Amino acid sequence: MKRNILGLAVLLLVLSGCVGTPDREGWHSAQKEAFLKILQNDTYLSICGNTALANEVRRSKDSLLMSKMLVTYANNLANGCLDIASFKKAQEARKSDDYSTDYIFYYQKVDPQAIKMQLKAGQSIEQILKPYVPPYREFKRLVDVYHAYKKDPNVSRELLHKIRLNIERIKLMKPITGKAYALVNIPEFRVRIIEKGKTALSMKVIVGKKNKQTPIFSEELQYVVLSPQWNVPDSIARKEVIPKALKNPSYLKRHRLVIRRDYNLDSPALNFADLNAGSYVGNKEKIPFKFIEIPSKKNGLGRVKFLFPNRHSVYMHDTQSKYLFKRSVRCYSHGCVRLGRPREMLRYIIEHYTATTPEEAQKMYDSLKTHFIAIKRKLPVHTAYLSVYVEDDGSVHLFKDIYGYDRLQKLNFNE
Repeated sequence: MKRNILGLAVLLLVLSGCVGTPDREGWHSAQKEAFLKILQNDTYLSICGNTALANEVRRSKDSLLMSKMLVTYANNLANGCLDIASFKKAQEARKSDDYSTDYIFYYQKVDPQAIKMQLKAGQSIEQILKPYVPPYREFKRLVDVYHAYKKDPNVSRELLHKIRLNIERIKLMKPITGKAYALVNIPEFRVRIIEKGKTALSMKVIVGKKNKQTPIFSEELQYVVLSPQWNVPDSIARKEVIPKALKNPSYLKRHRLVIRRDYNLDSPALNFADLNAGSYVGNKEKIPFKFIEIPSKKNGLGRVKFLFPNRHSVYMHDTQSKYLFKRSVRCYSHGCVRLGRPREMLRYIIEHYTATTPEEAQKMYDSLKTHFIAIKRKLPVHTAYLSVYVEDDGSVHLFKDIYGYDRLQKLNFNE
């Protein structure tokens, strides 16, 4: 039995080209050849600011330098090549009571010792780098376009730079393990459900205003809510609801807004006139009561919302403002994502990601009562900022820099 296992191990090493004794740094000859080829083409666009080291490795083939370059390459692939510090500084300078913006980066740990052990074990360079390669089809497509455009003398440096920024953004998206995800591409005003590398569903969306930006982040879809209530955030209550209610006593009733101590509709009702609500306007003091828009056909969230719980209180939902989808630039929300065809999204999610039948969901929908339907199959939702996008047919589309990220984000190396 042991002889068979040993034979299998040798066979695997032969097939990978790593048979033989590694050098003192753990490199097999086939691994060196493979890595030198990656450096020659910069296959994953992760040499970044390490061109001098990469050239020295290619010239000398020194194993110690090659190990250093491999760890560097893996780190650039895993964590991108953006000047994060300068971007965060610029972001903080933009924030104010009237300007909200947030961009979350997801970093990966690259362990030099683990990579060295993988080398000595005879793993191929592709296997070693695989955990750090972004698992999104958008990454490969943009990398392929960049390589092709780089060879074309008619392609401007500005366009190459724009593509490269988007490649680095994808590197910093949250890694996923499955083959399905929802991608809200903010500059494109579009959401897609991607399954096994193909677009399963696509529709227009409305995103946050330029001063109330939809944040860039990733979370798991957990619930579909039918006939949702709208829990008015304190920020909106303070700046919009309270001032309007003070001016017009019928405002709350006309907009189907009720008041509770928390967001529980079953708790005792409160009277606006008894709350001294005006004292909470123009400050950041915690408001000890909540405004709720009750579920109805006219609810601002429409008839359905899709919850991927997060600290931003952002989700996807239906909307009453259907006419806005006729516009090419669709920045109108307070940060949430409004869906162009919510019923179609509902039908697809119910059929593919829940244990609820379409018939059961329809009965819940028709009842006009709030229902929560749990998601049973994993579906990460990513709000992303891709100002360049490659469609399934290979066409390349450029979008306006609506939130200024193309301007504010810089590469940490000279192209």
